Amino acid sequence: MVLAARLTVLGSLNVDISVTVPALPAPGATVLGGAALVAPGGKGANQAVAAARLGRVAGLAVRMVGCVGDDDFGRALRAALRAEGVDDSAVRAVPGAPTGIAMITVDRAGENTITVAPGANREVGAADAVAARDQADVLVISAEIPAPAIRVALASTGPAPGARLIRLLNLAPAVPEAAELIALRPDWLVVNESEAAAILGRPVAGLAEAAKGAADLVAAGAGSAVVTAGSAGAAYRGPRARRDSADRPGSGGEFAEITVPGFTVHAVDSVGAGDTFTAALAVALAAGVPPVEAVTAAAAAGAAAAARPGTQSGMPYPADILAVTGYPWPVTG
Repeated sequence: MVLAARLTVLGSLNVDISVTVPALPAPGATVLGGAALVAPGGKGANQAVAAARLGRVAGLAVRMVGCVGDDDFGRALRAALRAEGVDDSAVRAVPGAPTGIAMITVDRAGENTITVAPGANREVGAADAVAARDQADVLVISAEIPAPAIRVALASTGPAPGARLIRLLNLAPAVPEAAELIALRPDWLVVNESEAAAILGRPVAGLAEAAKGAADLVAAGAGSAVVTAGSAGAAYRGPRARRDSADRPGSGGEFAEITVPGFTVHAVDSVGAGDTFTAALAVALAAGVPPVEAVTAAAAAGAAAAARPGTQSGMPYPADILAVTGYPWPVTG
């Protein structure tokens, strides 16, 4: 159960323009698709919406921190957050900067390619990072914002002396400063196979290589690391139970290295699956769910999202996770 827990997402807000195509285009190719769908998105906003849906029954308070343009798109994005019960009071409207836009192409198998024009997301700065830290028990940081803001957020120790702040870093995309950010020792790091490969400088494909990648990311500084492998599942390296500040890599604490096989679902749209995984993991951690169970629950949530059309509209509620995967969401009221 979540007891007055507070989850803050520091990240991006974009308008998504999605087109479904028979197959993803090869370089230089033109593919005719269906009608364009315009909807709220951005990795940060997606994670906030998913967290609100999955934590609402237990009273989780979710807050979004980021930047939009002072335009109709920005106002629509903030309204979409409020409609989901997300506190948008720390979302800044930046005069003269356009709201971010993501152009998404999805094939019939649910695979996708995404191109992002960051716009106002580039204006997220140190003051926003400090605002994200304040009054948060769990801070989710997505990487579609400038690295200096991420650096400030990771350097934060909590809203008050002695406060315990769980900092979860989702390096999507894997920014050039990734190694430096991991060295700042986030409590949790979440990446997919391609992001892990970019950070580690070697191919990462399948659960076995994902497990090796997670171990190497912990050795690089992350307290716990998860490497997702799409429909194959996810690999986790970190403590078996809730970690205290002394239980770091090399400290002699009891660590687990597990792989969670993927849940079999009929995937129709994978665009929001990774954001749902990250948000679900954060909600479970906020509720005190043990790490291994939290990763499994996140995998179930991500699979449920892939089985539902749309990005934010496809973010699952607990009942959807049970219906699609048969896995009971562990955070209850």
